[in-house]
Amino acid sequence: MPVFTAPDRSRPVAVWLLAVAALVFAMVVVGGVTRLTGSGLSITEWRPIMGAIPPLNAADWAEAFDKYRAIPQYRQVNAGMSLDEFKFIFWWEWGHRQLGRFIGLAFFLPWAVFMALRALPATSRLRAWAMPDRLVWRTTLLLALGGLQGFIGWWMVSSGLSERVSVAPERLATHLGLAFLIFALLIWTALEAWHGEERTASPAGWSRGAALLLGAVFVQCLLGALVAGGKAGMVYTDWPLMNGQAFPPVDWSQGALAFLHDQGLTQFNHRLWGYGLLAFATVYAVQAYRWRLAEGAGATAYALAGAIWLQAILGVFTLIHAVPLWLGVAHQGGAAILMGLATANLWGVRRSQPRRFMSGPRSTGL
Repeated sequence: MPVFTAPDRSRPVAVWLLAVAALVFAMVVVGGVTRLTGSGLSITEWRPIMGAIPPLNAADWAEAFDKYRAIPQYRQVNAGMSLDEFKFIFWWEWGHRQLGRFIGLAFFLPWAVFMALRALPATSRLRAWAMPDRLVWRTTLLLALGGLQGFIGWWMVSSGLSERVSVAPERLATHLGLAFLIFALLIWTALEAWHGEERTASPAGWSRGAALLLGAVFVQCLLGALVAGGKAGMVYTDWPLMNGQAFPPVDWSQGALAFLHDQGLTQFNHRLWGYGLLAFATVYAVQAYRWRLAEGAGATAYALAGAIWLQAILGVFTLIHAVPLWLGVAHQGGAAILMGLATANLWGVRRSQPRRFMSGPRSTGL
């Protein structure tokens, strides 16, 4: 029998999942520092277990440095780098990978204990059509995605070891996008574990709107990752125009790859989608106020709209200052916060009492 009396909820499971979500957020921030300091290619091998041990003596450091000096980034970007300078970027990448290993253990060990104790919340037996162990398969999926993230991380790094001086933008977008997806799933599953299974639902229009808003935030995160991967934030640092033009010149000789690799086009797409997202979130929050969206869902709607405005302003300042380290990291961390708020907003809308939506709009004159 499960060790917790409520069959469809567990506060300890929820706290565990939220703690792992906090670690994933830290991983996104550390990943931003690693990228902006040019540290991501400093470790040229992928050793999931033995790689946890850093160089321990002068011979080990010389070997690691020699391997780095054999890749294009050193020869074309960092030629003449000293050993101490190499150690600086090495420790950032090693710390990034070490945090990934720690997150894996922080998820797997409690998961194994909860599974052994049959302590993961289950769906009410009154709903025969539902999966009886709703959080078992969800947490198992999260475990699999975490393992996949490790493989994708190396797939990303390997793209910059032979012909490029940095990782491929589309691979960085895949890596960062999966991190955001895992972060959102952790938050959603934690809310389910804390509050129990969904028993009420909002009108379909609000659920669709909240889902579209979450999807729009996720797409903007991916577009931002393409900008980061292609270092497109270092060019066209004026705003609202781009080098005095509404639309930048694009190297269309790349064909469809221009949408992934062209610096001007990727930055333009990120800007344009951002404007649309800003308008969408603002209208959504105004409508949430007018239609008396239930307290919890209403609060997340207002918080999300406010956070998107702040993220947009931060993005402009990051751009016009050519992406200094602290602004670039803050902007990447802000993207993760938007994903968390958008996820909580959709979750809250789906659980809001329908009667709170049907009382009619406020008389605001809007």
